[in-house]
Amino acid sequence: MPSILRDEILKTSEVIVVKVGTNVLTHADGLLNERRIDRLTGDLRQMIAEKHRIVLVSSGAVGAGMGLLRLTERPAELAELQAVAAVGQGKLIETYQQFLQPYGILAAQVLLTADDLSNRKLYLNARNAVRSILDFGALPIINENDTVSTDELHTTFGDNDRLAALVANLFENPLLILLTDVDGLFDRDPAEAEAKLIPLVERWSPDLQKMVADKHSKRSKGGMSSKLKAAKMITESGGSVIIANGDKPESLNSIFTGEETGTLFLPHNTVLSARQRWLGFAVRTEGRLTVDDGAIQAMRQGKSLLSIGVLDAAGTFNKGGIVSVVNGSGDEVARGLTNYGIKDVLLIQGKRTNELYKVLGRTPYSEIIHHNNLIFINGNE
Repeated sequence: MPSILRDEILKTSEVIVVKVGTNVLTHADGLLNERRIDRLTGDLRQMIAEKHRIVLVSSGAVGAGMGLLRLTERPAELAELQAVAAVGQGKLIETYQQFLQPYGILAAQVLLTADDLSNRKLYLNARNAVRSILDFGALPIINENDTVSTDELHTTFGDNDRLAALVANLFENPLLILLTDVDGLFDRDPAEAEAKLIPLVERWSPDLQKMVADKHSKRSKGGMSSKLKAAKMITESGGSVIIANGDKPESLNSIFTGEETGTLFLPHNTVLSARQRWLGFAVRTEGRLTVDDGAIQAMRQGKSLLSIGVLDAAGTFNKGGIVSVVNGSGDEVARGLTNYGIKDVLLIQGKRTNELYKVLGRTPYSEIIHHNNLIFINGNE
């Protein structure tokens, strides 16, 4: 029976972003599972016909390349991994177009790197491009641009789970559907007989990560842990998330008809602006400010971060850089755009505002981070 709650989410979401992982799209030998892609595109076509705005975030380029190159293991060297992705990306988009074209739907390939969405200008360009593709009635198919990513540790999204969340965050009130090879979030390792599926998560809790038991795959980089991080990002921004089993051919259609399939994560009450979503989740931080409890309390009351509340600073940030604000335990509580570079911060930390001129010989700003350039993380407002 369709769920009233899920049906309402489907109707009110500005965009539905569907992310499908490598293990769902490929056979065990790495070759693309064209039958699976046919079923996937069929479900997407139906939603497009019903005037839903659909974005597909698709893994599979490396898996497709492995199959074409007759590889049995994912390459360990970055250059080889990039080459395999380059070989497979063409096959991946060609396969999607093969199943979409008879229905008059064009596949629009969009390749991104983490830096594309960390840079504010490129972030806005990506948002505008995807919106224009949707306006033309085409299906944006987004994948990580593995071929040009130069630092795997810093620019890899993690089997596209974080990429999917960042893409969903380009829009207000999105629904992100993460299709994986398990039925959803379980209260313990799904392999255990007593494990039970959690159909609804109303509020994020750190305890959710403790339930995760990731499986390792030669073809896939992601796991439930990365999906939970993606879910956390979206729900904190005001969107909804469903994690479901893409290996079951009926799963996506069941979701689209409002059935209680997989695990639904409800949004927090706060709706963030586009700039807040970028600041809080898309951009990579350049440093860290450790602050005292009094500063955290003041910021939560809508006040700016002053130098007297800063205990320590680390990183290589300059004026205008994005920094993490952490508590004494090292937990990130906020992010913001700093008015001072790290050299000045280290000089004025713990100082009162009226002491800044004596230390620096100038007082261009009375605050380290203005409250308008500050956003709380982890669901804190």
